[in-house]
Amino acid sequence: MFTLFAVVTTTLLLQRTAAATEATDSNDTRQIDHRKDDVMSFLRQNCLDCHDGSEGEGGFDLNRLKWADLAHSSDPQNIATWVRVFDRVADGEMPPEEYGEVEAEPKMRFLNSASQSIDQAITSRHQSHGRVLSRRLTNHQLERTLGDLFAIAAPLSQLMPDEQRTDGFRNIADAQSMSHYHLEDHLRVVDAALDLAFDRLRPNRPDVVIDLPASRIANKRKGQRNRDPELRDGAAVIWSCGLSFYGRISRTELKQSGWYRITLDASSLKMPDGRGLWCSVRSGKCVSSAPLMHWVGAFEATETPQTFTFTTWIEADHMLEIRPADSTLKKARFNGGQVGFGEGEPQDVPGVAMHSLKIERIYPGGNQAAVQQALFGDLETRYDAKSKRFQLHSDSPAEDLKKRLHDFAAAAFRGPVTTEMLEPYARLIDRGIADDNDPIEVLRQTYRAVLCSPRFIYFTETPGRLSDHAVANRLSYMLTGRAPDPELRAAADAGRLSDPAEIVAQTRRLLQGVMLQHFVNDFSDQWLDLADIDFTEPDRRMHKDFDLVVQNAMLGETRRYLETLIVENQPARMLVDSDFTWLNSRLARYYGIDADIAPSQWKRASIANHPFRGGLMTHGSILKVTANGSNTSPVVRGVWICDRLLGIPIPDPPANVPAIEPDVRGATTVRQILEKHRSQTECASCHAKIDPPGFALEHFDAAGKWRDHYLTRRGGSYKQGPEVDSAYRLADGRAFDSFVAFRELAASDDHLVARNFAAQLLVYATGHEITFADRKTLDQIVAQTKSDGYRLRSLIEAVVTSQTFLTK
Repeated sequence: MFTLFAVVTTTLLLQRTAAATEATDSNDTRQIDHRKDDVMSFLRQNCLDCHDGSEGEGGFDLNRLKWADLAHSSDPQNIATWVRVFDRVADGEMPPEEYGEVEAEPKMRFLNSASQSIDQAITSRHQSHGRVLSRRLTNHQLERTLGDLFAIAAPLSQLMPDEQRTDGFRNIADAQSMSHYHLEDHLRVVDAALDLAFDRLRPNRPDVVIDLPASRIANKRKGQRNRDPELRDGAAVIWSCGLSFYGRISRTELKQSGWYRITLDASSLKMPDGRGLWCSVRSGKCVSSAPLMHWVGAFEATETPQTFTFTTWIEADHMLEIRPADSTLKKARFNGGQVGFGEGEPQDVPGVAMHSLKIERIYPGGNQAAVQQALFGDLETRYDAKSKRFQLHSDSPAEDLKKRLHDFAAAAFRGPVTTEMLEPYARLIDRGIADDNDPIEVLRQTYRAVLCSPRFIYFTETPGRLSDHAVANRLSYMLTGRAPDPELRAAADAGRLSDPAEIVAQTRRLLQGVMLQHFVNDFSDQWLDLADIDFTEPDRRMHKDFDLVVQNAMLGETRRYLETLIVENQPARMLVDSDFTWLNSRLARYYGIDADIAPSQWKRASIANHPFRGGLMTHGSILKVTANGSNTSPVVRGVWICDRLLGIPIPDPPANVPAIEPDVRGATTVRQILEKHRSQTECASCHAKIDPPGFALEHFDAAGKWRDHYLTRRGGSYKQGPEVDSAYRLADGRAFDSFVAFRELAASDDHLVARNFAAQLLVYATGHEITFADRKTLDQIVAQTKSDGYRLRSLIEAVVTSQTFLTK
């Protein structure tokens, strides 16, 4: 009786479930049909006239846009096309104004139906495969991760080819390739790290110390001509001069690559105007066959001797070059490419006097005990001087090596490990010991195998909500560029990273001190293209007062400014407009800002009386990376400002629209050229967004200085040319008559600035561009931080606790 009742009940439940499912499916089908009608009928009625066939406006044929590509396709390219169509209609760019006013109700139905369908297609793909596909460590992340594993520090990333950058970022999963060439490079980096670690433990390593008094810094005798300093009144002197490698110190040539601490006592000679003498410190071979020089730092020498300290990596066979580097100073001239003793002083130019110089080898990665622990853990090892090898003392070497393998693999794989995961490496140990191989060599080869595993090279993430250890990895690599530290790993082990409050607490802990500097440097190098600061060199004839000291001060200004905004949790609008910045005396003089700044020091300076400065757009670093060294382009700068600061998306130009070229038929200025270009319908909508910031920034030249006039070339020199006209109007019709007015309008749209900052962080953190489905997350982040004025640290915390961040 009970069995019959159960069967009848189950049958009825199945029938009801089937009926409900059928009704749901039928309802879903009707909804999809309604969406299809809303979308396709709108496009036919409003878009087909201009986009019909291969000759359609902008090279776009609407007939290629199939509903099936949206409703059933998971092809990202098809979905991207639909997103672009949606955005053009939503922004009012299409249909164009001359087409006539579009009825509001059909347009709203189109936007609602298209939005739901696009979101559903993308979300379905994310649920199946994950938002982010396989993503591996970048070169710099690999370098730091290996450094932490072995307690070493070295620029290992230089052994790898340059990485492709997508929208500035190096970690975009879709752009990361993997081939046998990359694996070869990866193995070379792993071997280099192991070599450094084992070499670090070898006993009786003499400390490298070069301690030079002035008499030995100088290497020029009377009657001799070279590019080394000369001895003058007990100091080694280099005079202001443009000669390459003048200022090299031959006795600082180093035999081993490594990190070094440089301590220099120096003062200035014959300084005009009572100001300090800015000098550069660089390293290199200092010969014409190897002209590349590496920046170490800069200092401002005064008449009173001061001590300056620098920490830097120096390659083997390189030496130091220390010289005056202020391009505004008078320079001595020397014949024959060399400098003779006493030839500089009669020319009455400034000089730097060096009183002592000390170079010491240091090991920022850790001392020998730290390296010993990193390599061998609790294994009992000893270095045999006779064989020059490390020896393992163990009654059961295979078992001891497997215990060490477990700890090392857990650190390398950045999460818990299982017996199954370790099995292939355990077999490698068993085979090596059975073949009577050296146990330490077996351990090293096992390390190599572990470090070539996909579990080390790639981030281990599965579709859906990230595990606590995956959250720890994503958070740590975002904020520090390296694997989670012990405290973060402990939080993941305890399962505390499922709590948003714990994620926020860990974020605040990691965004302090040196770790904050690493985050700002890494993020700004990619987000703001600061990594490209060396890509161009301003034309010396146009920008005579620009030099490397200024360039590196520009980087310092931007990085210190961003650090301050995060530490003080300042509003996002201050990315665009601000009444302060960070300056040293050289950059203040370059900008024309009168600020009382101590020699060689940085100061948070008020720029309330300098309305042309304030906000990232006015930083020399930004202005330089958005120019080509000689000329500025409103289009290049306009696209950059829209994309990187204001969050205004600019699609790629249509395939059939040519690049802007000088118009020989009468357009004589950039503004006139763009007016002609903008007259094309397919160009007008984008240029309405691009041109306002582009023209506003025309008041800044290619080297970051304010200008009221362009320079024009006449003969062999540059003269004052046409006046800069920055007046324009925003895409929404708001007009501005100056750069300052434009900046005020841009800062008033602080929700867009905040949304863009959050978007850039999400891309950087997850290795994937913002998708249509992510827009809801960004809206939530912005809404969450609105009440406190969209403050930057609050935005960071909202990002790391968002659904997009916490999901693969």
